Amino acid sequence: MRPRGSARVGRQTDADDLAVVRSIDSYLIGARGRRFIDFTSGWCVGNFGWEDRGIRAAIKTFKGPTYIYPDYRYKAWDELAALLSDLTPVNLTRCFRATGGSEAVDLALQAAMVHTGRSKFISLENSYDGNTIGALSVGSGDRDTLPNLMRNCYRIKPPLARRAADHVETMLKRREVAALIMEPISINLGVLIGEEEFFERVANLCRRYGTLFIADEVATGFGRTGKLFAVEHYNLRPDIMCLAKAITGGFNPMGAMLTTAAVGRSMEKKGSFYSTYGWHPLSVAAALAALRPLRRGRKDFLKHVNALSKLFAHRLASIPFRTTPEIRVRGLAIALEFRSEQEALRIVERAIRAGVLLTAEGSIVLLLPPLTMSEKVAEKGLSILRACA
Repeated sequence: MRPRGSARVGRQTDADDLAVVRSIDSYLIGARGRRFIDFTSGWCVGNFGWEDRGIRAAIKTFKGPTYIYPDYRYKAWDELAALLSDLTPVNLTRCFRATGGSEAVDLALQAAMVHTGRSKFISLENSYDGNTIGALSVGSGDRDTLPNLMRNCYRIKPPLARRAADHVETMLKRREVAALIMEPISINLGVLIGEEEFFERVANLCRRYGTLFIADEVATGFGRTGKLFAVEHYNLRPDIMCLAKAITGGFNPMGAMLTTAAVGRSMEKKGSFYSTYGWHPLSVAAALAALRPLRRGRKDFLKHVNALSKLFAHRLASIPFRTTPEIRVRGLAIALEFRSEQEALRIVERAIRAGVLLTAEGSIVLLLPPLTMSEKVAEKGLSILRACA
């Protein structure tokens, strides 16, 4: 007989010493009722704050079907597809259902191969695009574990400037690359911000050599970078876009892949995209409740995000850290890059003990607060962080 209590959740690292029992607005609440100001948003899931009343009400009052078989029609699917197409760049008119970001990325890779007849990809060195085999292969997967798939992916090394664009052109000239996939602003690489000339040139090169551009907006989408989508910073018109995380405000799992009409037709004709739980009715109800207000009030919403962004940038620049970090800010995607992992970890640990939740990736401290956070809560959290410097 299995010993009682021997089962546990699999983890790559030990869990943080924080048991969460509730979430509200810009706070997570621990087991003893202590409130923590959340400067992480579940890594860009809680863009609209936690426990949004409109989304909660939509789920509570939902009277739709328990489940929809993928081959049946469901009006709310069409409504959500139209809403997503309206919010994203105008050339994206086909929506494919997914359960989350990893599945959306896998669908995107498949769609690129089906449409172009090619099997190779270009991605950012050490990037993260999901945990499925396909997403790991174009991201930061272990090359010893995934040797065959890894051979089909070329890498771009930052900075994203002229030399990187030259490297992209060299790879594209072989006319074997199905797509270039990347976060337009890479939160997963510490808010890596490329030069406008890099993106302008790469977009032109992709068109010249018949390579698609996949925008991974799973983390950057829905206002995180100060634009509704990060591609807007560079006037990019991607062929494929991947969405997830904030799409339902964190209430339900969901992902989506959007494509141009041409790529969508190829996928519908030759692709395989059956998803048992993709766009579950409750998830769709949550997404519609989250995104309809965003469509109506996007101007005021983004105005608040960018005002808060300036506040964070100004206050962070004035904090007397032991070692001065490089500060990168785009909207409310904020990175503090220190000289060492130890320094970054020290600040994160002190902040958590003081009641502010941050996250560290190597020597980089990331701040990803809810986009609806009030100025008062932001000021309080930044004051605590200053005391932890």
